[in-house]
Amino acid sequence: MKLIVQPDEGVTPLLAAIDKARTSIDIMVFRLDIKEVVDGLAAAVARGVAVRALIAHTNRGGEKSLRRLETRLLDVGATVTRTSDDLVRYHAKMMVIDGRRLHVNGFNFTWLDVDRSRSFGVTTSVRRLVQEASKLFQADCDRQGYQCGCDRFVVSPQNARERLAAFIKGARRQLLIYDPKVSDPRMLRLLAERRQAGVDVRIIGSVGARARDCREVSGGRLHVRAIVRDGLRAFVGSQSLRSLELDRRREVGVFVHERPAVRKMQATFEHDWALTEAGRREADEAESRREAESRRGEAGASPTA
Repeated sequence: MKLIVQPDEGVTPLLAAIDKARTSIDIMVFRLDIKEVVDGLAAAVARGVAVRALIAHTNRGGEKSLRRLETRLLDVGATVTRTSDDLVRYHAKMMVIDGRRLHVNGFNFTWLDVDRSRSFGVTTSVRRLVQEASKLFQADCDRQGYQCGCDRFVVSPQNARERLAAFIKGARRQLLIYDPKVSDPRMLRLLAERRQAGVDVRIIGSVGARARDCREVSGGRLHVRAIVRDGLRAFVGSQSLRSLELDRRREVGVFVHERPAVRKMQATFEHDWALTEAGRREADEAESRREAESRRGEAGASPTA
C-alpha cells in the first residue's frame, strides 16, 4: 500500500494510474474539474479501456452541476450511472484499475483538493480490498444492498461507526487525527476516554467550536479524514467523525497496516502539528523547560564559597 500526500504529489499519481489501465476503470466520483484527468479517461477509452463512472444523485451544486459532470464523463465515452437516493449523499472517492489496483482518496478530483489542500489517498493491490471495492461499486451501480466482507474496508453507513470506534478504543499511546469536523457525541466520548487513559490525542481540524485549522500551516485547506494509531496502524477515508458521515452518507475508507505508509502519515502530521498554534505553543513551553533545567544545572555546578 502506498500513501499519496497532497498537495505534495498533485495530480501525477491519478494520471499515472489512469494511463496504466489496460482493461477497465471504475471510478466513484463526487466532483471533477481537472482537465488532465478528463483527457486521461478519454485516452483510456480510445485505447479500448471500459470506463464506468458512478456519480452522486445529488450534491451541493444542484442538478445543473451534476448534469455538467455527467455530460463531461459521457463525452469521453464513459458509461455513467447515478447512485440511488436512499442516502443523504454519496461522497466516496475511489477508483479501481483493471480490477487489480484500488485508489481510495480523501480528496476529490478537483484542483482545489489536489493542489491547495492537505489530504491523503492510498493505492493498494491487496486482493481482498480490491475485490471489496469492486463489489461495493457494482452494488451501488445496480442500486442493490451491500454487505462488507473485508475488515479493512470501512463503509458508511454499513460499518464505519463500529469499526472506527473499535479502532479508537484500541489506542494505547497516541491518536493523531486529521478531521474537518469531529462532532459525533459517541466518538467524542471515546476520545475523552482515551485521553483519560493517558493516550496522547491530537486533532488537526475542528472539535465543536474549538478549531485547529490546517490552513494556517499549509497555506491551503484541510480536506481529509485520517487517523494514525500508536504509530502502527492508520485510517484514511472520506468520513469524518460526525454523525451525518457515519450514519447517513456513502463514505469509503481503508485501514492501513503497511508501516512505510503509516510512518509517512505520522511524519506529515507531526510536521503540520508543529506549525499550528498549539504546536508552536508546545514547542515554546518545551524550550522554556529546557532553559530552566539548564539554569538549574549551572547553578548546581557553581563552586560554593
